[in-house]
Amino acid sequence: MWKKLSCSFAELNLDITLGGGQSFRWSKSVEGEWLGAIYGHICSLKRDTNGNLLYQFHTPIKNTLQNDKELPPAKRQRKAKSKVQNTVPLKKEESPLKYHENILKEYFNLNFPLVENYDSWSELDENFKKVSQKYKGIRILRQDPVENLFSFICSTNNNIPRITSMVEKLCLNYGEKIGDVNGQEFHDFPKIDRLAKPDVEQELRQMGFGYRAKYIHQTAKVLQNEKPEGWLQNLRKVTYKEAHNALISLPGVGAKVADCVCLMSLDKYEAIPIDTHIWQVTVKDYIPKFKAAKTLTGQIYQEVGDFYRERFGDCAGWANTVLFASDLKMFKDSK
Repeated sequence: MWKKLSCSFAELNLDITLGGGQSFRWSKSVEGEWLGAIYGHICSLKRDTNGNLLYQFHTPIKNTLQNDKELPPAKRQRKAKSKVQNTVPLKKEESPLKYHENILKEYFNLNFPLVENYDSWSELDENFKKVSQKYKGIRILRQDPVENLFSFICSTNNNIPRITSMVEKLCLNYGEKIGDVNGQEFHDFPKIDRLAKPDVEQELRQMGFGYRAKYIHQTAKVLQNEKPEGWLQNLRKVTYKEAHNALISLPGVGAKVADCVCLMSLDKYEAIPIDTHIWQVTVKDYIPKFKAAKTLTGQIYQEVGDFYRERFGDCAGWANTVLFASDLKMFKDSK
């Protein structure tokens, strides 16, 4: 039975938010329903004609968050220089309806007032104002940091379909089974200790992960053997620069992957992941002098990020994600 969470199309664009390369655990049916895994649950999502979020959870409450822990509340930023109150932690003893609503509110960052911020960013930037008329409701997901990190290690020199395939292989081969829906088997994202086992790198190479196999295995070993429990989650409590520097110390994690993790799971909305699409948008609409640059050096990467942070403020990474979506071919002709 479908349940409803009040929302609007302007506050949540489900297709771009789930299909735009933030998470790789979702698939869309021909009927327009999204099916995927979220915090250890299997969930179906769709919209009604008014934009409300309709949902079904296919797993019981006993299947809780990864490692059976509550997801800690995050500090949200209401506008560029102000804060919104902390979200409510997820609790197993809540009613199923309240518990599931809190999961969705947390995952989709629904306490962040997106329409207000779209208006603010439009006042700051004419190009954003033009883009935002067509690309409304693009949200930054608040993902589990472990899943987010290893997913984006898979993203290096890769595309969304191949990343999705790799993440699915990680889950099916190393994650605990959650359940079956419509004949499809779902597994949770693997725990760090499983990815750190000695046989993992060779197995991943045989599955087609290439050089990424080494980085996945080495990073898992570092997290398992050299970092305290919850080290990744605790990066939510430090500054953006501290979190970024900590992440790039991990094997296979460069500036872009670190910024993706900072933005999409560590509440660092000033993080700017710069890839080919953002580079093209930057050269075309903002800094044409970089057109002559042959490579994206570390200095240019920093300069581009600082440019957007100066223009959009503390939530520059969120605003930049809207510009990123506008340059993705899969969404250019969408309504």
